[in-house]
Amino acid sequence: MEIIMPKMGESVNEGTIIKWHKKKGDHVKQDEIIFEISTDKIDTEIPSPAEGILSEILAGEGETVQVGTVVAIIESNGNATSIKESSQAGTKKSKTSVEDAPPTPQPEKVEEEKMASPLKAEKNPAESSEEYISIVEVPMPKMGESIMEGTIIKWHKKVGEAIKKDETLFEISTDKVDTEVPSPVEGVLKEVLVGEQETVEVGTIVAKISSLLKQEAAGKPGEKVYAEVEETKTAAAMPGVIQDDYFGLKVKPLTKKETHTTRFYSPLVLNIAQKENVSLDELHNIEGSGLEGRVTKKDILSYIENRGKTKLAEPDISERKVERKEFKQSFVYETIEPEEMTGEIEKIPMDNIRQKIMNHMINSRDTSVHVSAVIEVDMTKIQNFLNAKRDDYLKKEGVKLTYLSFIAHAAVKALKQYPLVNSSIEGTNILKKKFVNLGIAVALEPDGLIVPNIKRADEKNLIGIAKAINDLAERARNKKLVPDDITNGTFTITNYGVFGTTFGTPIINQPEVAILGVGAVIKRPIVVEVDQMDTIAIKPMMSLTLTHDHRLVDGMVGGRFLKAVKDTLEKFEEEMI
Repeated sequence: MEIIMPKMGESVNEGTIIKWHKKKGDHVKQDEIIFEISTDKIDTEIPSPAEGILSEILAGEGETVQVGTVVAIIESNGNATSIKESSQAGTKKSKTSVEDAPPTPQPEKVEEEKMASPLKAEKNPAESSEEYISIVEVPMPKMGESIMEGTIIKWHKKVGEAIKKDETLFEISTDKVDTEVPSPVEGVLKEVLVGEQETVEVGTIVAKISSLLKQEAAGKPGEKVYAEVEETKTAAAMPGVIQDDYFGLKVKPLTKKETHTTRFYSPLVLNIAQKENVSLDELHNIEGSGLEGRVTKKDILSYIENRGKTKLAEPDISERKVERKEFKQSFVYETIEPEEMTGEIEKIPMDNIRQKIMNHMINSRDTSVHVSAVIEVDMTKIQNFLNAKRDDYLKKEGVKLTYLSFIAHAAVKALKQYPLVNSSIEGTNILKKKFVNLGIAVALEPDGLIVPNIKRADEKNLIGIAKAINDLAERARNKKLVPDDITNGTFTITNYGVFGTTFGTPIINQPEVAILGVGAVIKRPIVVEVDQMDTIAIKPMMSLTLTHDHRLVDGMVGGRFLKAVKDTLEKFEEEMI
């Protein structure tokens, strides 16, 4: 029987063999694990389709081959039969009688004492149509387009405990959201592969659940069933394999003589290694704490940190002279010894959310050409309306109207007039969106930040937008957001005015091209014209800042957009609601 490289998804065209669990000449049972593979969707173990002797291995560990390529041959009952030939023969009429056909291989019975769970033992589908045990692998879910990893904060179940479908299995933290992940099936938690506070790539298998599935859903008894996960590139770069499409990372193909190891390295680890100039020889010598000794992000960052400390510790001097050639003068700098800082400086490690925010902001700074424009808005009409009608609308509509509701509504109206501000950049192409997914920045205690989106905000009136803002803020603070809430935003509003700040220059939320900063409404004296005469009046004034990407949004478009928002707010009438 020819064993082929299986197809693990529609867009998967090849796989890399990570490990062979059997050697040439070994006896293999049906459904026994024979080898492991890595693709750009998942790492998984491949069971044997039949019982027999592994007579030949055609693809070695570390080799990448096309889907459908024969990687091994198993001799069953002394014959090496092709899977393709068998399947083709099964579709044609045969003169051979049913009695002459070889018996269907039967899976081994599972001993009752090995089943330490309330699940039933596996049975032969030919004997009954009852339920069968399948192993469901739970991956790290993808929580947004740009999210490539997640950190497990807490496991809600322990190994051996029963779990219901949609019951919370664990909590994760990403640079977009903290959320609870439900179980995809009902069963018993068989194995936890990633511990709390560990960060892994999207698609990494974090747990396995023993689950009862109907015959038609389970397929063969003992067959693995994979929990659905959105497409993501989580395949590992192996020495000797070119993988230049993972995060722009290029890995030099190695010859057999150059290859030192067949260890699995994830794209994230290789990306860090490339940026920090860590060679493959150094990677090979790093002790991995991951599954089967794999090098994790934590391992390589720890190695880099210690390597840096070693270099810094080499000069044993207490002062350093630096010659400034332009002045031909020497300066002496005194170093501060660590003991002098004892009790004066507290070193606090960043939590996962703060690290993600930091990286996201740096990425935005390095991507967009930030330009900020400011305009002042007279909020008199809106303030008078809120003072007079806020309670009425709370009783009638069940929503508390705030300044932000009116500003968001005005911004959506302006985005329809100037769709370039609602666009994004893809290479040298402009993606002009015909819808508005309005992001509202929400501050989280103690020092976090998240930007959920009001989907199709352009289809809502002012009351609808106000209700959506309240709903998103409430769910964000109670960790009830879902992935759809934080993806595909087109324009963002950040209301730092709620904390009394009057003016700011916010950073663009990638991949958007603009963000609107809202300052506090402050009463102050301004010059107004009354009967063609200038006079001073006390007005509730607010500053709006539009930070825009000058690669796409020029000053003219940005200025006109701000003016449109200002006009809508200053000319407000109740009929606009």
